[in-house]
Amino acid sequence: MKKMLLSLTALLPLIVLSGCNMVVFEPQGPVARSITELINWSLIWMLLVVAVVFGLFGYIVWKYRERPENKDYEPPEEHGSTLLEIIWTGIPILIVIALTIPTVKTLYALEETPKGYEEKEPITIHVTSADWKWIFSYPEEGIETVNYVNIPEDRPVLFKMTSASTMQSFWVPALGGQKYTMPKMETELYLVADNPGSYEGQNTNFNGRGYADMKFEVLAQTQEDFDQWVDDVKDTAPKLTEKEYEGLLKPTHLGRLTYSNTHLEWVNHADPNSKAYTNPELYRGHGYQGKTFEEDDNYKNENPNVIEGHGEEDSHDSQENHGGDHHGH
Repeated sequence: MKKMLLSLTALLPLIVLSGCNMVVFEPQGPVARSITELINWSLIWMLLVVAVVFGLFGYIVWKYRERPENKDYEPPEEHGSTLLEIIWTGIPILIVIALTIPTVKTLYALEETPKGYEEKEPITIHVTSADWKWIFSYPEEGIETVNYVNIPEDRPVLFKMTSASTMQSFWVPALGGQKYTMPKMETELYLVADNPGSYEGQNTNFNGRGYADMKFEVLAQTQEDFDQWVDDVKDTAPKLTEKEYEGLLKPTHLGRLTYSNTHLEWVNHADPNSKAYTNPELYRGHGYQGKTFEEDDNYKNENPNVIEGHGEEDSHDSQENHGGDHHGH
């Protein structure tokens, strides 16, 4: 019996936390650490409340239980206690204040360059969410990737995010919190990776079928490796045409793609006057899954932990592998 109770006690946290992404408790950057500290602060207060409530519950049930000597006891009529009323009204107010102040301070701090990195020049990457893929544009470097993004470690990255279709959610749990991408609007998110490593990102918005597989890799590299990767892409990756880009925006699952230019040359989906690229006729009652074809990526990738490449047959069958090796850590 003791062994069974011990097993159930050990399984309880797993059952309760089965819906949580535990990566958030292993932060790999200053932004993620500030969010983790805020979560831990909230958990401390929640555990305190739970402990006090259950403690009082057990005490009251035991103290005022029915016993032979008080079976016929009738408590006198009471009019309440002003002191107790003040106490159990004031305590929740103090708890809310204790949670609100650090939350507001953290949220405002997340809108700025992370503390300690103010003197470092951030790299700007435009993020465009589409059905069902992520497109990353490097305007300063003049390159573009699909479903993966490389960043230099220990350097702030400013993601300027928008959507080519529905509102979606950009989240890299190991590096920071989520933020929404919306068509004809732009949101910004600062992230920093402390060390080289491979981190998974995803869409966490409930958009319907197909969106659960909207995942991508964030590969943090040393500055030297990142610069080498940029040079390799410029020298070897194909050019993206406007017609091909319109094909990319259709609701399909793709693998990794790399180009030596960006779609910002002809459209910025954050512009309120930009052209709409939605394809409502392809959804078939919100259930269209697109066509998926097995195909090698058009950029070499030797990371065994990532999703295998898929591409749209009519748009990418003719492309060959380009560029140097892309390694995960």
